[in-house]
Amino acid sequence: MWATLMKLDLASAGLALFLGLIVLVLFEIFRINSSRGRTPPGPRPLPFVGSLPHLIKNPMELVRSMSQYGELSTLYIGRQPMITLNTIQVTKEALVQEAFSGRPAMPLIEWLSNGYGIIMVTFGHSWRQQRRFALHTLRNFGLGKKSVEDRVLEESRYLISEMLKAEGKSMNPQHALQNAVSNIICSIVFGDRFDYDDKRFSCLLEILNENFRLAGGAEGQFFNLAPFIKHFPGPHQKVKQNADELVGFIRNEVREHKETLDPDSPRDFIDAYLLEIEKQKSNEDSTFHEDNMIMSAADLFLAGTDTTSTTIRWGLIYLIQNPDVQERCHEEIVRVLGYDRLPRMDDRDKLPYTYATVHEIQRCANIVPLGVVHETIRPTKLRGYDIPQGTMILTNLSAIFSNKEHWKHPDSFNPENFLDENGRFSKPECFLPFSLGPRVCLGETLARTELFLFITSLLQQIHFSWPSDPQPLDMDGVMGIVRIPQPFDIICRSRDTKEGPAESQIYQTPIVSS
Repeated sequence: MWATLMKLDLASAGLALFLGLIVLVLFEIFRINSSRGRTPPGPRPLPFVGSLPHLIKNPMELVRSMSQYGELSTLYIGRQPMITLNTIQVTKEALVQEAFSGRPAMPLIEWLSNGYGIIMVTFGHSWRQQRRFALHTLRNFGLGKKSVEDRVLEESRYLISEMLKAEGKSMNPQHALQNAVSNIICSIVFGDRFDYDDKRFSCLLEILNENFRLAGGAEGQFFNLAPFIKHFPGPHQKVKQNADELVGFIRNEVREHKETLDPDSPRDFIDAYLLEIEKQKSNEDSTFHEDNMIMSAADLFLAGTDTTSTTIRWGLIYLIQNPDVQERCHEEIVRVLGYDRLPRMDDRDKLPYTYATVHEIQRCANIVPLGVVHETIRPTKLRGYDIPQGTMILTNLSAIFSNKEHWKHPDSFNPENFLDENGRFSKPECFLPFSLGPRVCLGETLARTELFLFITSLLQQIHFSWPSDPQPLDMDGVMGIVRIPQPFDIICRSRDTKEGPAESQIYQTPIVSS
Protein backbone atom coordinates (compact mmCIF):
# COMPACT_ATOMS: atom_id res chain seq x y z
CA MET A 1 0.00 0.00 0.00
CA TRP A 2 2.80 2.39 0.95
CA ALA A 3 4.54 1.63 -2.33
CA THR A 4 1.33 2.44 -4.21
CA LEU A 5 0.96 5.75 -2.35
CA MET A 6 4.57 6.69 -3.04
CA LYS A 7 4.06 5.96 -6.74
CA LEU A 8 0.95 8.14 -6.74
CA ASP A 9 2.84 10.95 -4.95
CA LEU A 10 5.70 10.76 -7.45
CA ALA A 11 3.26 10.74 -10.36
CA SER A 12 1.45 13.76 -8.90
CA ALA A 13 4.71 15.59 -8.37
CA GLY A 14 5.79 14.81 -11.91
CA LEU A 15 2.46 15.96 -13.31
CA ALA A 16 2.62 19.16 -11.25
CA LEU A 17 6.17 19.83 -12.50
CA PHE A 18 5.12 19.18 -16.10
CA LEU A 19 2.08 21.48 -15.82
CA GLY A 20 4.26 24.10 -14.13
CA LEU A 21 6.71 24.00 -17.02
CA ILE A 22 3.86 24.34 -19.52
CA VAL A 23 2.50 27.36 -17.66
CA LEU A 24 5.99 28.88 -17.51
CA VAL A 25 6.53 28.39 -21.26
CA LEU A 26 3.07 29.80 -22.07
CA PHE A 27 3.76 32.80 -19.87
CA GLU A 28 7.11 33.34 -21.62
CA ILE A 29 5.45 33.12 -25.05
CA PHE A 30 2.86 35.67 -23.91
CA ARG A 31 5.62 37.95 -22.59
CA ILE A 32 7.58 37.70 -25.87
CA ASN A 33 4.49 38.44 -27.99
CA SER A 34 3.67 41.41 -25.79
CA SER A 35 7.25 42.69 -26.02
CA ARG A 36 7.41 42.22 -29.80
CA GLY A 37 4.41 44.48 -30.21
CA ARG A 38 6.44 47.38 -28.79
CA THR A 39 9.74 46.79 -30.60
CA PRO A 40 10.89 46.84 -34.25
CA PRO A 41 10.25 43.62 -36.23
CA GLY A 42 12.71 40.74 -36.29
CA PRO A 43 13.06 36.95 -36.27
CA ARG A 44 10.64 35.18 -33.93
CA PRO A 45 12.54 34.28 -30.74
CA LEU A 46 12.36 30.95 -28.96
CA PRO A 47 11.24 30.98 -25.30
CA PHE A 48 14.05 31.75 -22.82
CA VAL A 49 16.92 31.54 -25.38
CA GLY A 50 15.68 33.90 -28.13
CA SER A 51 17.78 33.63 -31.31
CA LEU A 52 20.83 32.39 -29.42
CA PRO A 53 20.87 28.86 -30.96
CA HIS A 54 20.89 30.31 -34.48
CA LEU A 55 23.48 32.91 -33.51
CA ILE A 56 25.77 30.16 -32.24
CA LYS A 57 25.14 27.79 -35.17
CA ASN A 58 25.38 30.26 -38.08
CA PRO A 59 26.05 33.78 -36.82
CA MET A 60 26.76 35.45 -40.17
CA GLU A 61 23.58 34.07 -41.73
CA LEU A 62 21.57 35.58 -38.87
CA VAL A 63 23.41 38.91 -39.14
CA ARG A 64 22.78 39.10 -42.89
CA SER A 65 19.08 38.37 -42.40
CA MET A 66 18.44 41.28 -40.04
CA SER A 67 18.24 44.03 -42.68
CA GLN A 68 15.22 42.39 -44.35
CA TYR A 69 13.07 43.72 -41.48
CA GLY A 70 13.81 47.38 -42.25
CA GLU A 71 16.07 50.13 -40.94
CA LEU A 72 15.47 48.91 -37.37
CA SER A 73 15.04 45.31 -36.28
CA THR A 74 15.01 43.36 -33.01
CA LEU A 75 17.19 40.40 -32.11
CA TYR A 76 16.64 38.46 -28.88
CA ILE A 77 19.68 37.12 -27.03
CA GLY A 78 18.16 35.01 -24.31
CA ARG A 79 15.16 36.97 -22.98
CA GLN A 80 16.75 40.34 -23.77
CA PRO A 81 15.64 42.26 -26.88
CA MET A 82 18.45 44.06 -28.74
CA ILE A 83 17.72 46.78 -31.30
CA THR A 84 19.72 46.46 -34.52
CA LEU A 85 20.51 49.57 -36.61
CA ASN A 86 20.54 48.44 -40.24
CA THR A 87 21.18 51.65 -42.23
CA ILE A 88 23.75 54.42 -42.10
CA GLN A 89 21.04 57.05 -41.65
CA VAL A 90 19.53 55.57 -38.49
CA THR A 91 23.00 54.65 -37.17
CA LYS A 92 24.20 58.24 -37.43
CA GLU A 93 21.00 59.52 -35.87
CA ALA A 94 21.37 57.20 -32.87
CA LEU A 95 25.06 56.88 -32.04
CA VAL A 96 25.84 60.59 -31.95
CA GLN A 97 23.37 60.95 -29.05
CA GLU A 98 24.62 60.57 -25.50
CA ALA A 99 21.47 58.56 -24.74
CA PHE A 100 22.92 55.68 -26.82
CA SER A 101 26.45 55.83 -25.38
CA GLY A 102 26.20 53.30 -22.56
CA ARG A 103 27.62 49.79 -22.36
CA PRO A 104 25.56 46.91 -20.95
CA ALA A 105 26.71 45.17 -17.79
CA MET A 106 27.75 41.78 -19.19
CA PRO A 107 28.29 39.14 -16.49
CA LEU A 108 31.36 37.58 -18.15
CA ILE A 109 33.11 40.95 -18.57
CA GLU A 110 32.19 41.93 -15.00
CA TRP A 111 33.60 38.65 -13.72
CA LEU A 112 36.88 39.12 -15.58
CA SER A 113 37.38 42.87 -15.00
CA ASN A 114 35.51 43.61 -11.75
CA GLY A 115 33.95 46.57 -13.57
CA TYR A 116 37.26 48.36 -14.20
CA GLY A 117 38.85 49.54 -17.45
CA ILE A 118 37.66 51.66 -20.38
CA ILE A 119 36.11 49.84 -23.34
CA MET A 120 33.24 47.86 -21.79
CA VAL A 121 32.69 50.06 -18.72
CA THR A 122 29.19 51.43 -18.27
CA PHE A 123 28.64 55.13 -18.95
CA GLY A 124 29.51 57.34 -16.00
CA HIS A 125 32.17 59.17 -14.01
CA SER A 126 34.81 56.41 -14.05
CA TRP A 127 34.47 55.89 -17.82
CA ARG A 128 34.81 59.64 -18.48
CA GLN A 129 37.92 59.96 -16.32
CA GLN A 130 39.64 56.86 -17.67
CA ARG A 131 38.87 57.57 -21.33
CA ARG A 132 39.94 61.22 -21.07
CA PHE A 133 43.20 60.24 -19.38
CA ALA A 134 43.91 57.45 -21.88
CA LEU A 135 43.35 59.73 -24.88
CA HIS A 136 45.53 62.47 -23.41
CA THR A 137 48.31 60.04 -22.49
CA LEU A 138 48.27 58.21 -25.82
CA ARG A 139 48.62 61.54 -27.60
CA ASN A 140 51.51 62.50 -25.34
CA PHE A 141 53.28 59.29 -26.32
CA GLY A 142 52.88 59.87 -30.04
CA LEU A 143 49.36 58.94 -31.11
CA GLY A 144 48.73 60.81 -34.37
CA LYS A 145 52.33 62.04 -34.51
CA LYS A 146 55.46 61.14 -36.46
CA SER A 147 56.86 59.25 -33.48
CA VAL A 148 54.17 56.54 -33.78
CA GLU A 149 54.78 56.38 -37.53
CA ASP A 150 58.46 55.77 -36.79
CA ARG A 151 57.56 52.95 -34.41
CA VAL A 152 55.32 51.29 -37.00
CA LEU A 153 57.95 51.63 -39.74
CA GLU A 154 60.63 50.17 -37.48
CA GLU A 155 58.32 47.25 -36.66
CA SER A 156 57.51 46.84 -40.37
CA ARG A 157 61.17 46.08 -41.00
CA TYR A 158 61.16 43.43 -38.27
CA LEU A 159 57.92 41.96 -39.65
CA ILE A 160 59.15 41.77 -43.26
CA SER A 161 62.35 40.09 -42.07
CA GLU A 162 60.37 37.63 -39.91
CA MET A 163 57.99 36.65 -42.71
CA LEU A 164 60.81 36.16 -45.20
CA LYS A 165 62.62 33.75 -42.85
CA ALA A 166 60.25 31.14 -44.31
CA GLU A 167 60.61 32.46 -47.88
CA GLY A 168 59.22 30.02 -50.40
CA LYS A 169 57.84 27.74 -47.67
CA SER A 170 54.32 27.35 -46.37
CA MET A 171 53.80 29.41 -43.21
CA ASN A 172 50.95 30.60 -41.00
CA PRO A 173 51.25 34.41 -40.74
CA GLN A 174 49.15 34.79 -37.60
CA HIS A 175 51.88 34.95 -34.96
CA ALA A 176 54.19 37.30 -36.88
CA LEU A 177 51.36 39.73 -37.69
CA GLN A 178 49.90 39.65 -34.19
CA ASN A 179 53.31 40.12 -32.55
CA ALA A 180 54.15 43.03 -34.87
CA VAL A 181 50.88 44.87 -34.29
CA SER A 182 50.97 44.18 -30.55
CA ASN A 183 54.48 45.62 -30.31
CA ILE A 184 53.19 49.07 -31.25
CA ILE A 185 50.69 49.30 -28.39
CA CYS A 186 53.17 47.54 -26.09
CA SER A 187 55.77 50.22 -26.80
CA ILE A 188 53.22 52.87 -25.76
CA VAL A 189 51.73 51.07 -22.74
CA PHE A 190 54.76 49.13 -21.42
CA GLY A 191 57.60 51.08 -23.06
CA ASP A 192 59.04 48.06 -24.86
CA ARG A 193 58.55 45.66 -27.76
CA PHE A 194 58.84 41.85 -27.67
CA ASP A 195 60.86 39.69 -30.05
CA TYR A 196 58.96 37.26 -32.25
CA ASP A 197 60.71 34.32 -30.56
CA ASP A 198 59.94 35.50 -27.00
CA LYS A 199 58.26 32.36 -25.66
CA ARG A 200 56.45 34.05 -22.75
CA PHE A 201 54.98 36.74 -24.97
CA SER A 202 54.04 34.16 -27.62
CA CYS A 203 52.17 32.23 -24.94
CA LEU A 204 50.39 35.43 -23.91
CA LEU A 205 49.25 36.01 -27.50
CA GLU A 206 47.99 32.42 -27.71
CA ILE A 207 45.84 32.75 -24.59
CA LEU A 208 44.57 36.09 -25.90
CA ASN A 209 43.42 34.30 -29.08
CA GLU A 210 41.79 31.55 -27.03
CA ASN A 211 39.89 34.06 -24.89
CA PHE A 212 38.65 36.06 -27.87
CA ARG A 213 37.26 32.81 -29.30
CA LEU A 214 35.75 31.44 -26.07
CA ALA A 215 34.38 34.72 -24.67
CA GLY A 216 32.66 35.59 -27.95
CA GLY A 217 31.44 32.05 -28.66
CA ALA A 218 28.82 29.76 -27.16
CA GLU A 219 30.74 29.50 -23.87
CA GLY A 220 30.63 33.25 -23.29
CA GLN A 221 26.99 33.59 -24.36
CA PHE A 222 25.92 30.79 -22.02
CA PHE A 223 27.81 32.39 -19.12
CA ASN A 224 26.01 35.69 -19.70
CA LEU A 225 22.67 33.86 -19.53
CA ALA A 226 23.59 31.87 -16.41
CA PRO A 227 26.44 33.63 -14.54
CA PHE A 228 26.01 31.42 -11.47
CA ILE A 229 28.01 28.73 -13.34
CA LYS A 230 31.17 30.64 -12.36
CA HIS A 231 31.08 28.49 -9.21
CA PHE A 232 31.25 25.27 -11.25
CA PRO A 233 33.82 23.66 -13.60
CA GLY A 234 33.59 24.34 -17.34
CA PRO A 235 35.25 26.15 -20.24
CA HIS A 236 34.46 29.52 -18.60
CA GLN A 237 37.07 28.66 -15.96
CA LYS A 238 39.67 28.56 -18.76
CA VAL A 239 38.57 32.08 -19.79
CA LYS A 240 39.10 33.27 -16.20
CA GLN A 241 42.45 31.51 -15.96
CA ASN A 242 43.61 33.16 -19.19
CA ALA A 243 42.41 36.59 -18.05
CA ASP A 244 44.27 36.15 -14.75
CA GLU A 245 47.40 35.27 -16.72
CA LEU A 246 47.16 38.55 -18.63
CA VAL A 247 46.56 40.50 -15.41
CA GLY A 248 49.60 38.79 -13.88
CA PHE A 249 51.72 39.84 -16.86
CA ILE A 250 50.62 43.47 -16.47
CA ARG A 251 51.13 43.40 -12.67
CA ASN A 252 54.73 42.33 -13.25
CA GLU A 253 55.18 45.25 -15.66
CA VAL A 254 53.70 47.62 -13.06
CA ARG A 255 56.03 46.26 -10.36
CA GLU A 256 59.07 46.85 -12.57
CA HIS A 257 57.83 50.34 -13.48
CA LYS A 258 57.42 51.28 -9.81
CA GLU A 259 61.03 50.29 -9.13
CA THR A 260 62.43 52.39 -12.00
CA LEU A 261 59.95 55.29 -12.17
CA ASP A 262 61.40 58.77 -12.79
CA PRO A 263 58.66 61.31 -11.94
CA ASP A 264 60.29 63.90 -14.20
CA SER A 265 60.44 61.64 -17.23
CA PRO A 266 57.52 59.20 -17.67
CA ARG A 267 58.35 56.58 -20.31
CA ASP A 268 54.92 55.17 -21.16
CA PHE A 269 51.25 54.78 -20.19
CA ILE A 270 52.00 52.87 -16.97
CA ASP A 271 54.47 55.50 -15.76
CA ALA A 272 51.96 58.27 -16.55
CA TYR A 273 49.19 56.38 -14.71
CA LEU A 274 51.34 55.79 -11.62
CA LEU A 275 52.04 59.53 -11.48
CA GLU A 276 48.31 60.27 -11.92
CA ILE A 277 47.43 57.98 -8.99
CA GLU A 278 49.81 59.98 -6.81
CA LYS A 279 48.51 63.30 -8.14
CA GLN A 280 44.85 62.35 -7.48
CA LYS A 281 45.36 60.95 -3.96
CA SER A 282 43.59 63.86 -2.28
CA ASN A 283 40.72 63.90 -4.81
CA GLU A 284 37.69 62.09 -3.39
CA ASP A 285 36.17 61.73 -6.88
CA SER A 286 39.27 60.06 -8.29
CA THR A 287 38.89 56.69 -10.04
CA PHE A 288 42.66 56.33 -10.44
CA HIS A 289 43.98 53.29 -8.59
CA GLU A 290 46.04 50.23 -9.44
CA ASP A 291 43.14 47.93 -10.33
CA ASN A 292 41.76 50.47 -12.80
CA MET A 293 45.26 50.99 -14.21
CA ILE A 294 45.74 47.27 -14.81
CA MET A 295 42.38 46.83 -16.54
CA SER A 296 42.84 50.01 -18.61
CA ALA A 297 46.26 48.73 -19.72
CA ALA A 298 44.67 45.34 -20.50
CA ASP A 299 41.95 47.04 -22.57
CA LEU A 300 44.53 48.99 -24.59
CA PHE A 301 46.67 45.88 -25.06
CA LEU A 302 43.76 43.68 -26.17
CA ALA A 303 42.13 46.24 -28.45
CA GLY A 304 45.47 47.34 -29.88
CA THR A 305 46.54 43.78 -30.69
CA ASP A 306 43.69 41.70 -32.02
CA THR A 307 41.51 43.93 -34.19
CA THR A 308 44.26 45.33 -36.42
CA SER A 309 46.16 42.06 -36.81
CA THR A 310 42.91 40.24 -37.64
CA THR A 311 42.11 42.85 -40.31
CA ILE A 312 45.56 42.40 -41.88
CA ARG A 313 45.12 38.60 -41.91
CA TRP A 314 41.83 39.01 -43.78
CA GLY A 315 43.69 41.43 -46.04
CA LEU A 316 46.24 38.79 -47.03
CA ILE A 317 43.41 36.43 -47.96
CA TYR A 318 41.71 39.02 -50.18
CA LEU A 319 45.00 40.09 -51.78
CA ILE A 320 45.95 36.50 -52.63
CA GLN A 321 42.45 35.78 -53.95
CA ASN A 322 42.69 38.93 -56.08
CA PRO A 323 46.26 38.83 -57.48
CA ASP A 324 45.53 41.64 -59.95
CA VAL A 325 44.80 43.97 -57.01
CA GLN A 326 47.97 42.82 -55.21
CA GLU A 327 50.06 43.46 -58.31
CA ARG A 328 48.51 46.85 -59.07
CA CYS A 329 49.20 47.99 -55.49
CA HIS A 330 52.79 46.82 -55.70
CA GLU A 331 53.36 48.58 -59.01
CA GLU A 332 51.90 51.85 -57.64
CA ILE A 333 54.01 51.65 -54.47
CA VAL A 334 57.24 50.95 -56.33
CA ARG A 335 56.52 53.67 -58.90
CA VAL A 336 56.13 56.24 -56.11
CA LEU A 337 58.55 54.98 -53.45
CA GLY A 338 60.90 52.54 -55.12
CA TYR A 339 62.11 49.65 -52.97
CA ASP A 340 64.44 51.46 -50.58
CA ARG A 341 62.08 53.85 -48.80
CA LEU A 342 59.22 52.52 -46.70
CA PRO A 343 55.90 54.42 -46.93
CA ARG A 344 54.81 57.24 -44.62
CA MET A 345 51.35 58.57 -43.91
CA ASP A 346 52.13 61.60 -46.09
CA ASP A 347 52.31 59.23 -49.09
CA ARG A 348 48.59 58.39 -48.98
CA ASP A 349 47.59 60.97 -51.60
CA LYS A 350 50.27 59.64 -53.96
CA LEU A 351 49.06 56.05 -53.48
CA PRO A 352 45.30 56.32 -54.04
CA TYR A 353 44.78 52.74 -55.27
CA THR A 354 46.78 51.27 -52.38
CA TYR A 355 44.99 53.50 -49.87
CA ALA A 356 41.65 52.44 -51.37
CA THR A 357 42.72 48.79 -51.06
CA VAL A 358 43.47 49.21 -47.35
CA HIS A 359 39.95 50.58 -46.83
CA GLU A 360 38.39 47.85 -48.97
CA ILE A 361 40.16 45.28 -46.79
CA GLN A 362 38.48 46.83 -43.75
CA ARG A 363 35.08 46.83 -45.45
CA CYS A 364 35.27 43.20 -46.54
CA ALA A 365 37.01 41.94 -43.39
CA ASN A 366 34.12 43.40 -41.36
CA ILE A 367 35.63 41.99 -38.18
CA VAL A 368 32.80 43.17 -35.87
CA PRO A 369 29.67 42.52 -37.99
CA LEU A 370 27.27 43.88 -35.35
CA GLY A 371 29.60 46.52 -33.96
CA VAL A 372 30.51 46.86 -30.29
CA VAL A 373 27.30 46.72 -28.28
CA HIS A 374 25.85 50.00 -26.93
CA GLU A 375 23.14 50.54 -24.32
CA THR A 376 20.69 53.37 -23.78
CA ILE A 377 21.43 55.27 -20.58
CA ARG A 378 17.97 56.87 -20.42
CA PRO A 379 14.56 56.37 -22.08
CA THR A 380 14.62 57.77 -25.61
CA LYS A 381 12.88 57.65 -28.98
CA LEU A 382 14.12 56.48 -32.37
CA ARG A 383 12.12 56.51 -35.60
CA GLY A 384 8.82 56.44 -33.72
CA TYR A 385 9.77 53.67 -31.29
CA ASP A 386 10.03 54.19 -27.53
CA ILE A 387 13.39 52.79 -26.47
CA PRO A 388 13.55 52.05 -22.72
CA GLN A 389 16.63 52.75 -20.62
CA GLY A 390 18.96 49.76 -20.58
CA THR A 391 18.14 48.59 -24.13
CA MET A 392 21.11 47.07 -25.95
CA ILE A 393 21.87 48.58 -29.37
CA LEU A 394 23.75 46.85 -32.21
CA THR A 395 25.08 48.38 -35.44
CA ASN A 396 24.58 46.06 -38.43
CA LEU A 397 27.86 46.85 -40.18
CA SER A 398 27.35 43.87 -42.50
CA ALA A 399 24.22 45.52 -43.92
CA ILE A 400 25.78 48.98 -44.03
CA PHE A 401 28.98 47.74 -45.71
CA SER A 402 27.02 45.89 -48.41
CA ASN A 403 24.19 48.36 -49.10
CA LYS A 404 23.69 48.52 -52.87
CA GLU A 405 22.68 52.18 -52.69
CA HIS A 406 26.06 53.25 -51.32
CA TRP A 407 28.64 50.92 -52.88
CA LYS A 408 29.58 50.45 -56.53
CA HIS A 409 30.62 46.82 -55.92
CA PRO A 410 28.88 45.84 -52.66
CA ASP A 411 29.30 42.07 -52.96
CA SER A 412 32.88 41.77 -54.18
CA PHE A 413 36.37 42.82 -53.13
CA ASN A 414 37.09 45.85 -55.31
CA PRO A 415 39.14 48.94 -54.30
CA GLU A 416 37.08 50.94 -56.84
CA ASN A 417 34.56 51.25 -53.99
CA PHE A 418 36.89 53.91 -52.56
CA LEU A 419 37.90 55.68 -55.78
CA ASP A 420 36.07 58.45 -57.64
CA GLU A 421 35.70 58.69 -61.42
CA ASN A 422 39.14 60.35 -61.63
CA GLY A 423 40.90 57.59 -59.69
CA ARG A 424 41.28 59.69 -56.54
CA PHE A 425 40.59 58.26 -53.10
CA SER A 426 37.04 58.92 -51.93
CA LYS A 427 35.56 57.55 -48.70
CA PRO A 428 31.76 56.99 -48.68
CA GLU A 429 29.88 58.31 -45.65
CA CYS A 430 28.70 54.82 -44.77
CA PHE A 431 32.22 53.61 -44.00
CA LEU A 432 32.40 53.65 -40.21
CA PRO A 433 34.43 50.66 -38.95
CA PHE A 434 35.44 52.63 -35.84
CA SER A 435 31.86 53.64 -34.96
CA LEU A 436 31.05 57.28 -34.11
CA GLY A 437 29.76 59.49 -31.34
CA PRO A 438 30.90 59.43 -27.67
CA ARG A 439 31.94 55.76 -27.95
CA VAL A 440 34.02 56.14 -31.13
CA CYS A 441 37.03 53.79 -31.05
CA LEU A 442 39.73 55.09 -28.72
CA GLY A 443 42.52 53.79 -30.97
CA GLU A 444 41.14 54.84 -34.36
CA THR A 445 44.12 57.04 -35.23
CA LEU A 446 46.60 54.32 -34.26
CA ALA A 447 44.70 51.62 -36.16
CA ARG A 448 44.52 53.73 -39.34
CA THR A 449 48.27 54.36 -39.15
CA GLU A 450 49.10 50.71 -38.57
CA LEU A 451 46.83 49.38 -41.32
CA PHE A 452 48.18 51.71 -43.99
CA LEU A 453 51.87 51.42 -43.08
CA PHE A 454 51.96 47.68 -42.38
CA ILE A 455 49.92 46.66 -45.44
CA THR A 456 51.73 49.04 -47.80
CA SER A 457 55.16 47.97 -46.51
CA LEU A 458 54.30 44.30 -46.94
CA LEU A 459 52.99 44.84 -50.48
CA GLN A 460 56.12 46.80 -51.36
CA GLN A 461 58.54 44.09 -50.26
CA ILE A 462 56.73 40.73 -50.42
CA HIS A 463 54.65 38.79 -52.94
CA PHE A 464 51.99 36.62 -51.30
CA SER A 465 50.50 33.43 -52.74
CA TRP A 466 48.82 30.20 -51.66
CA PRO A 467 50.76 26.96 -51.12
CA SER A 468 50.46 24.40 -53.90
CA ASP A 469 47.78 22.49 -51.95
CA PRO A 470 45.67 25.20 -50.26
CA GLN A 471 42.75 24.29 -48.02
CA PRO A 472 39.35 25.81 -48.89
CA LEU A 473 38.42 28.71 -46.65
CA ASP A 474 34.95 29.44 -45.30
CA MET A 475 34.78 33.19 -45.85
CA ASP A 476 32.27 33.60 -43.02
CA GLY A 477 35.21 32.94 -40.72
CA VAL A 478 34.98 32.05 -37.05
CA MET A 479 32.87 34.26 -34.80
CA GLY A 480 34.30 35.22 -31.42
CA ILE A 481 34.58 38.69 -29.94
CA VAL A 482 35.78 39.56 -33.44
CA ARG A 483 35.25 37.64 -36.69
CA ILE A 484 38.54 35.89 -37.47
CA PRO A 485 39.54 33.90 -40.54
CA GLN A 486 40.05 30.18 -40.32
CA PRO A 487 43.74 29.25 -39.93
CA PHE A 488 45.54 29.43 -43.27
CA ASP A 489 49.05 29.13 -44.69
CA ILE A 490 50.68 31.32 -47.32
CA ILE A 491 53.89 31.52 -49.33
CA CYS A 492 56.00 34.68 -49.02
CA ARG A 493 58.57 35.63 -51.66
CA SER A 494 60.79 38.66 -51.59
CA ARG A 495 60.10 41.08 -54.43
CA ASP A 496 62.99 41.04 -56.91
CA THR A 497 63.83 44.65 -57.78
CA LYS A 498 64.81 43.62 -61.27
CA GLU A 499 62.27 40.94 -62.04
CA GLY A 500 58.76 40.53 -60.64
CA PRO A 501 57.19 37.19 -59.69
CA ALA A 502 56.42 34.80 -62.48
CA GLU A 503 53.05 35.15 -64.17
CA SER A 504 52.04 31.74 -62.87
CA GLN A 505 52.58 33.02 -59.34
CA ILE A 506 50.50 36.15 -59.90
CA TYR A 507 47.48 34.80 -61.72
CA GLN A 508 46.74 31.65 -59.80
CA THR A 509 43.28 30.34 -58.99
CA PRO A 510 42.08 31.70 -55.64
CA ILE A 511 40.48 29.44 -53.07
CA VAL A 512 37.18 30.28 -51.46
CA SER A 513 34.11 28.55 -50.18
CA SER A 514 30.95 30.40 -49.33
